[in-house]
Amino acid sequence: MMSKRLKEKAGFGALAALTFLAIIPVVAINGYLVWKGWPALTWEFLTQPPRKFLTEGGIFPAIAGTLALTTGTVLVALPLGIGTAIYLVEYARENLFTRLVRIAIINLAGVPSVVYGLFGMGMFVLALGLGQSLAAGALTLGILTLPVIISTAEEALRAVPDDYRHASLALGATRWQTVRRVVLPTALPSILTGTILGIGRAAGETAPIMFTAAVIYTPGLPGSIYDQVMALPYHLYAISTEVPNVSQHMAFGAALVLLAMVGAMNLVAVAIRTRMRLKRMR
Repeated sequence: MMSKRLKEKAGFGALAALTFLAIIPVVAINGYLVWKGWPALTWEFLTQPPRKFLTEGGIFPAIAGTLALTTGTVLVALPLGIGTAIYLVEYARENLFTRLVRIAIINLAGVPSVVYGLFGMGMFVLALGLGQSLAAGALTLGILTLPVIISTAEEALRAVPDDYRHASLALGATRWQTVRRVVLPTALPSILTGTILGIGRAAGETAPIMFTAAVIYTPGLPGSIYDQVMALPYHLYAISTEVPNVSQHMAFGAALVLLAMVGAMNLVAVAIRTRMRLKRMR
């Protein structure tokens, strides 16, 4: 029979092999994108609008549109998501209503993005009269991102020890002061994890913005939240499937820029989270 030590080594070896197998596709995809897309990354490609039916020029309007949509998504989803989580954890009683709300949040997290796009078109584009616009796209992506942020924020708030709350209340603080000055700052680094996931998903979605905000081509940057925008996911879809005679390097270059933008957003959020944790430990 195998000794306990040998079994432990075998288990660690199997886990290491599984980890390595999980990393291989990620490295392969990223390496392939860099190899195929790097030749397209010129200054003109990053700073100029597309020309000649998207077959030449750059992707700057799409980059700006993606950043605008992502910023709008955060402005919509973050306050609503954190506020909902605070209510469910700190104020709401455990009853049928709160159980139904949590079930609805879980179900919403599994809804396909195209369904969110159809809802956004019906609600924001048609019913509210926003038309295809930056505002309609940001609201749709905000709703799409909400379940992830709410679930993560709720778990982060529950992870804060009750001793923190009791100590604050014992010192004379109100419940809201306790939430605002004790519970929320303690949970905020973990809440940012959900925000990172939500931002990454929102920045890479195509179906919701196809129905609510994005166009294949627009000559300039949006002047208001009611203007249509170009966006990298939809631009990538368009030049890959709808526009003939487009260089492969341009398509892979756009994909590489989108990947870099999502990675940069994640790195910024991780840096903020790490700094906040270090500050709290001092």
